[in-house]
Amino acid sequence: MVLTTRKHGESDIILEVMTLEHGRHLGLVRGGRSRRHRPVLQAGNELTLNWKARLSDHLGQFHIEPETLRVADLMTSSVGLTGLQHVAFLTRLLPERHPYPRLFHALGVVLDNLADPEAAAALVIRYELELLGDLGIGLDLTRCAATGTQEDLAYVSPKSARAVSRDAGRPYHDRLLPLPSFLLEGQRQQGSELTWADVRQGFELTSFFLDRHFQEHGLTESDTRGAFLNALERRYRQDFPWNF
Repeated sequence: MVLTTRKHGESDIILEVMTLEHGRHLGLVRGGRSRRHRPVLQAGNELTLNWKARLSDHLGQFHIEPETLRVADLMTSSVGLTGLQHVAFLTRLLPERHPYPRLFHALGVVLDNLADPEAAAALVIRYELELLGDLGIGLDLTRCAATGTQEDLAYVSPKSARAVSRDAGRPYHDRLLPLPSFLLEGQRQQGSELTWADVRQGFELTSFFLDRHFQEHGLTESDTRGAFLNALERRYRQDFPWNF
């Protein structure tokens, strides 16, 4: 899946993709700025790739064939476009050439559902949680860090990144992060709709740990998350005013 491209010389580009077996990978595409290649080499599109290099640590070259071209559909809505930009930015946080098969398949599911604001919100939050795990900051939302119970989990500890039950967390609720129930297995009833409060809490949870990762590694955060949230909020006001 295409993440980004950048110019290289007069006619070539350096293509950055997320692959199943080799994770985030870069390579040169000869003639990548041509009219034939430009529509294909857009973020969000899925390609069949053949990579060749003299040595394994060289940039190498990609031979490309189009597989699934999503970008035209995603660009028809602000949620689709900003969501695409956001997940591409997040995926680029991963180290190069390490396989992340769960994240690769999750990325495909996210991109296939960005047109639906409710599905997009929940899937991007879950994608961020999966990414945090692959970055070494996995959240444990299965049981209470204080009591071990799996019932009535309502908070997340900012220190341990583990869930905390409502009773155990009540005395410290102002120091804990809210845990929206839709992130717990079996908690969301079929047919129930995700409220804007759920969405905000979900992104506040993942944002806390992503921001910590940026600070610890001296990285500059993009504004893609803010743009995506603004687009989601507008769609929620329009499509789900009763759940706002």
